[in-house]
Amino acid sequence: MPAHLSPVIAATAQWLTRSFPAPGGALSTALCEIQARQAVTVAARLRHPTPVDAELVGLAGPGGATRLDGVTGAEGLGSEPWRSWVDEVVASWAACLLSDAGLAARAVAALPPGSGAYHRLLFQDPTDRRAAALLRHPDLVSPVARLHEQSLLARLGHGSTPAA
Repeated sequence: MPAHLSPVIAATAQWLTRSFPAPGGALSTALCEIQARQAVTVAARLRHPTPVDAELVGLAGPGGATRLDGVTGAEGLGSEPWRSWVDEVVASWAACLLSDAGLAARAVAALPPGSGAYHRLLFQDPTDRRAAALLRHPDLVSPVARLHEQSLLARLGHGSTPAA
């Protein structure tokens, strides 16, 4: 994976887990973070599939979390520098993947062979489901998922079937 995607993946996963936190202790938080990171990684690889795409993100920056904060009602909650590395489209696509297991499976299948294992994204046990209850809840993430859902479906070569 191109190095320029690492800060985008880290920041976007952090935004998701802060916006839809794990209910519980340290284990729930860690499991929620893993699921968010896997969804964001798949979304980022689909959104920026070539080294040139990743390089452009590194040069221009992904855009930041401002619009996402507005959609979720979290305006003004933070001005940390990492928030400028949040990619709105990647966050939206990740929300789609987290709230629709079938879409997540199709997205992982669309990645090049050898792209990695995404077990926690694709196969959650009851502990995973409890840890990411808010992050995977279709009604809660739908405002974020709807932002760029159609472009994800187009990228995957599908019609306009709702993801959430």
